Amino acid sequence: MPSDVFRYRLADAVPAADAEATLVLAILAVEALHGEAQARLDAGHAFDPKLRTVVIDASTAVGRDFNRLPIRLVGDGGAEVAHADVVASRRAETAAA
Repeated sequence: MPSDVFRYRLADAVPAADAEATLVLAILAVEALHGEAQARLDAGHAFDPKLRTVVIDASTAVGRDFNRLPIRLVGDGGAEVAHADVVASRRAETAAA
């Protein structure tokens, strides 16, 4: 069963600054919905501009709402998204081959 952690891989055409701005807006939206304190506690995420990845923990209600907001990147072909454990499994299979 896949986890509730999602990994976004940004397309080369998407500037990292645009992705970061999208995340900031998503955080503000989640804060408006759930409150600043709850968003800080439950909107777990990591952004790595060098690797061009975003990881979002959607295991809480706040995290699920947060994960829904940057999906625009995926819809526009700006990113690929997968469950983080599926990505790790694929890496392990590739390393074993």
